[in-house]
Amino acid sequence: MAHAIRFHETGGPDVMRWEEVPVGDPGPGEVRIRHVAVGLNFADTYFRSGLYPAPLPAGLGVEAAGVVEAVGEGVTHVAEGDSVTYTGSPLGAYSTERVMPAGPLIKLPDGISCESAAAMTMRGLTSAYLLRRIHPLKPGDTVLLHAAAGGVGLIFCQWAKLLGINVIGTVSSEEKAEIARAHGCDHIIHYRREDVAERVRELTDGAGVPVVFDSVGKDTVAGSMASLRRRGLLVCFGTASGVPPLDAMQLALHGSLFVTRPALADYIAEPAERDALASELFGHVASGRIKIQINQRYSLQDAVHAHRDLEAGRTTGSSVFVL
Repeated sequence: MAHAIRFHETGGPDVMRWEEVPVGDPGPGEVRIRHVAVGLNFADTYFRSGLYPAPLPAGLGVEAAGVVEAVGEGVTHVAEGDSVTYTGSPLGAYSTERVMPAGPLIKLPDGISCESAAAMTMRGLTSAYLLRRIHPLKPGDTVLLHAAAGGVGLIFCQWAKLLGINVIGTVSSEEKAEIARAHGCDHIIHYRREDVAERVRELTDGAGVPVVFDSVGKDTVAGSMASLRRRGLLVCFGTASGVPPLDAMQLALHGSLFVTRPALADYIAEPAERDALASELFGHVASGRIKIQINQRYSLQDAVHAHRDLEAGRTTGSSVFVL
């Protein structure tokens, strides 16, 4: 019998339950997949807590990699026995196996393991659209990236280095600073003991940066705006500390700033664009130009413990559930 993590009410980590679940056979346009590894992402906590609504009871998780065990009618881009990865809806990646729509599946190339894929598909594609689609960054540009030692941060820093982009990264500890530096972060700001905007101005000769990539939210938005140069862009791509309150007048007072709150789903909705970003990501990883740092591995039954670690800021790099 297959098992899955499910929740019947929203709340803290303790609402998650390890349950037996039926799987069945795939229908038209569907596949049955046996998971090998499952990604742990901060977005999972948003669904569990109720910040992102989901009809209850619900499964959890939006990213995993594994092996296709059966395909339904009309499925042609993957076949039985293929190793695949995915990120996105519907919820339910926290499971040993599942039936799901075939559309989101991306076939893994040789050289990319299921464990690496589960650790990087969401984070890597997020880094891809942030660096390749959001703003026309060019070699020599300097940007500010919050949470530089996180899963997205470590991939982003390495990719930025390949593009000739300088990264000022914020971290909470010296341990995380060392990890970020090792992955290409050019300048470190310890946000707990330094004024972020003041240090950014020092590092940019008073000019500020053209783009701030902010995955933290409410706790960092003021410093992010103060770090931008005139007509700079604030990219709020996450809300780890809550949704930031944005006053349009503050955008004017800080230099006619622009702001966007992008979602990965809107940058991979078209299969051709998704496949182009994935191909670039997988190419960098397979060649060793980008290394995927898996610093935490958990059993799926230990999802409660994993969520507590994640929300307490005890994780670095990527985290996966290994089945």
